[in-house]
Order: sequence, then structure tokens, then C-alpha cells
Amino acid sequence: MILNAKITDENVHHKEGEANFVTDLDIEIQRFLIERFSKLLPGTSFYGEEDTEGNDHGCDGYCFYIDPIDGTTNFVFGFDYSCVSAGLAYEGKMLAGFVYNPYLDKMYKAVRGNGAYLNGKRLNITDKGLSEGIVSFDGARYNGDDAELLFAVVKEIYLRSPAVRSGGSAALDLCRVASGANAAYIELQLQPYDYAAASVIIEEAGGVIRQADGSEITLDRPCSVLGGTVTACNEIRQIIADITSRNNK
Repeated sequence: MILNAKITDENVHHKEGEANFVTDLDIEIQRFLIERFSKLLPGTSFYGEEDTEGNDHGCDGYCFYIDPIDGTTNFVFGFDYSCVSAGLAYEGKMLAGFVYNPYLDKMYKAVRGNGAYLNGKRLNITDKGLSEGIVSFDGARYNGDDAELLFAVVKEIYLRSPAVRSGGSAALDLCRVASGANAAYIELQLQPYDYAAASVIIEEAGGVIRQADGSEITLDRPCSVLGGTVTACNEIRQIIADITSRNNK
């Protein structure tokens, strides 16, 4: 669907906030996934980006967290770095995650307790610090309130790492951490459907994913996300603490 899509003014729409897009294909993919998942697991609920019943309060019982096109802005502008992300939770705990990059035909998947895989190959993160790996970050224009802190943190990371990157897809950037390509990923506000699936993948690969302050990520409301190796995340958390302390003086 994504690879053959034709982007026109008629099928791209604006949601609330700056540079916040939705396309007809987002809605089509989400409906397709809900239909298929409902047959696989009757009675389940859904928390998706495009108007599902779970968006205001999370889900009880079994719940699929769906982002039909994570990286919609990339998709709209022909920047080929987007994915389909779907994760399954039970009673507020993530059980499985699936993230598919159609441009490179890469399927990341993980089931809790059974490891993480990329196209069938087991993923195992090697712990490394900021000086040893690329760090990715993002910050949506419609979440601009945190921009000053985010870019102050990114500047410090830039000075301590080989490179920083902003891909525009949280799910894919977190999966790149799981694959060992990146050392860490940070964003100061994300919706649960952005990171739910990837959270299982990164943890099953041996990495960590928490909020920027070290608390657990939430599945019923937006939160900050810091995922990566243990060492890199600890270093970034210290950078945030130092900057916050300076700003509060």
C-alpha cells in the first residue's frame, strides 16, 4: 500500500497542530489492521492514531496499539522513512511488537520472553556509550513546547557522540537501537502508539526504554521516551539533569 501510494492534495489532510498530517492511506491501513486483528483476537480493543476508542483512556484486557504510518510527514513529502507499527498489550503490559519498514522490506518483531528479531535474525544489543554510537532524536512541530530543552540536550549529545540523526519515525529509530545500529533514541513527547510496539522489540533485544526521568513509559497517555543501551541512556539522563539544574539556577 505505502510503496504504491499516490500523494495528492485531495488525500492529505491537516490535523490540529503545526505540521500534523493524516492521509487517506493512514486511515485505510488502520481499518485494515483492525479488521484483521479483530478476527485473530475477537473482543480485543484498539488504541490507534486515527480515531479509535482507546485514545482517551488506554485499553483494558487485550489491546492493540496501532500506528498505521509512523512517519506520516516523511510519507507526505517523499522522504522514504516510514513504517507500520502494531503492538499487543494485556492489562496494560506490552506482550508483542511488530514494526515493518516497507521501503527496505524489514520486519522487526518481538514476543515477550522470546527475543527480538529482524527478518528472522535474532537481535542482541551490545552495551555502548555515547562516544561509540549514533544517537537519534525527534520532536514534532505540534509538540514544540519542549523544543528548547530538546535541542539543548541534542547539542550535548552531538558533542559527545560520533553523530546525531533525526529520522522522523520513532518506531523505526527505536528499532535501529534494537538492531545495534544506534546507541540511543530520545523524544520528549510521544503518543503510546508511537512506541508501544518498539518498546517490546528494544527490551527483548537487551536494551532499555523509559521516560527521560527514568520512570516507566505510559500506555494510557503521552510521555517522553528514552530508549537505548544502558550506558547511553544513563549518560543522556545525566545530561538532562545537568541542563535542568543549570536552567533552574
